[in-house]
Amino acid sequence: MTQPRRPMPPPLRVPAPGLSRRTPPAIFPPIFGLFGLGLGWRAAGSPIGDGILGAVTLLFMFALVAYLAKVFRRPLVVVEDMRVLPGRAGLAAASLSLMLMAASLAPVAPALATLIVGLAFMLHVAVVGLLIFVLRAAPPEGRVVTPVFHLSFVGFIIGGVAANALGYHELAKWLLWAMLLPAGIIWGISARQLAQRIPPAPMRPLLAIHLAPACLFTIVAQGAGLEIAAYAFCALSAAIAAALIVSVRWLTESGFTPFWGAFTFPIAAFATALLSVSQGQGVMGGLGLVILGIATPAIGYIAYRILKLWPGGMLAAKTNASEA
Repeated sequence: MTQPRRPMPPPLRVPAPGLSRRTPPAIFPPIFGLFGLGLGWRAAGSPIGDGILGAVTLLFMFALVAYLAKVFRRPLVVVEDMRVLPGRAGLAAASLSLMLMAASLAPVAPALATLIVGLAFMLHVAVVGLLIFVLRAAPPEGRVVTPVFHLSFVGFIIGGVAANALGYHELAKWLLWAMLLPAGIIWGISARQLAQRIPPAPMRPLLAIHLAPACLFTIVAQGAGLEIAAYAFCALSAAIAAALIVSVRWLTESGFTPFWGAFTFPIAAFATALLSVSQGQGVMGGLGLVILGIATPAIGYIAYRILKLWPGGMLAAKTNASEA
């Protein structure tokens, strides 16, 4: 007598991922660079800048809502994203993009810009606090200083850009002097690391971030009326930029990766620094316009290559983004 066949279990149903369950923080560095590009064209006195800033503001708001949707599903995803390098860079770039959005709105809506920059500043304080918490709990190899530290610990200098745009020049000066110490420490440690060992090829694009603080110090100093300091920081920016240009083949040896987002903002910031110090005049102003002209398609191309990986989930997979 045959045993009756046991019924088969129902097929395993894997829930379809909901909207924004795995939005990667890596979407924010190229948006950060696009904001810098728009402000660069505004510094050049071109209406192209306002058009870029308007479009990037809409893109940023969409990206921010998409990431917050993931956070609301499971708040711990923020901690998980902060444990990986692309997540740290992306979360810092998100709050800094909010500061740049405030700077872009300052000429047309100063009250709204003031509110946004205050919110962005508090958000960045929270990002830095979370990073410190994650670093303290990480193993020694997870606490290594990287150029991404500039985005977190020196990123407050972007508040000086917004402060100058809103007329708070004393606040901008205070931020400038306060951020010199962490920037100097990170530059020094990074220089020692570079002398001791060669970074792996995929990580080398992050070295471009070292250019950003020097450029921002130039822009903030010039906006606050500190012309001598602005020229000194501009010379430092030019030295770092020259080293990066000479090393460009070495920096890009591994081919395109999402880490190329690290190139976007520093390029735009360098052009803006030259234009700010020179007021768009003379050889320095002409060089700034040339760099800005080269940066526009380059930043657009990098942002497109990175952001097109987002909808299909490839960007989340490549950057090890958490899932809600």
